[in-house]
Amino acid sequence: MGCGVVGPGKCNISLGTSGTVFITGKQFAVDPQNALHSFRHADGGYHLMGCILSAASCNQWWMENILHTKEYAEEQQFICRDTLGSNPVYFLPYLMGERSPHNDSTVRGAFFGLSMDTPREAMTQAVLEGVAFAIRDCVEIAKAQGIPVTSSRLCGGGAKSPLWRTILANVLGIPLELLQTEQGPGYGGAMLAAVACGEETDLAAYTQRLCKVKTQILPEPSLVRRYHQRYRAWKQLYPRLKGWSGE
Repeated sequence: MGCGVVGPGKCNISLGTSGTVFITGKQFAVDPQNALHSFRHADGGYHLMGCILSAASCNQWWMENILHTKEYAEEQQFICRDTLGSNPVYFLPYLMGERSPHNDSTVRGAFFGLSMDTPREAMTQAVLEGVAFAIRDCVEIAKAQGIPVTSSRLCGGGAKSPLWRTILANVLGIPLELLQTEQGPGYGGAMLAAVACGEETDLAAYTQRLCKVKTQILPEPSLVRRYHQRYRAWKQLYPRLKGWSGE
């Protein structure tokens, strides 16, 4: 609500500790795999939700537990733009198992494609890309149900990274929008209260008036094509590791 995702055909992606894809619709829908969750939306319609258990928390684990630094922006500045869409290192962000779309509590995270020449920044980039690919998994399930996802709002701590925003926009191949306010949950609750009290009558118009776009991140066709190929390769890793525990 607080991101203005009201009415059918809207999408919001939260790049927080976990990653959430929230897609609105007029009708209740369940995908055959039960990969996404279906709920009643506060606007009177319905929404599909995909949730990956580890999103920005993957980056925090890599930065603070492994690299022992909190200088997130400084680490990302060494990632060359020319490597976007062509990073030979892959990362599976399943550090706590996975919810959407696999519903697999036993799968674990992994790096793949390491060599003696792998630099530190390639692994940092792989973490950001792996989370973006996992979010795309959820979006692809929705699209397979005939639900178009042509753009999305973006929120959460990870959205503060310009590099991560660029990666996500090109992995998904859609424009992403950042809002002027970051107070999503409280903002949405206040809007609902205003309607319930009769101060406002048209919820959709009200949210549109209050939820202003600050920045738009547009995908680049050449990067979209490169990331599409990388996503196809990344997607093969989970089926090959499924069920393997190393014991």
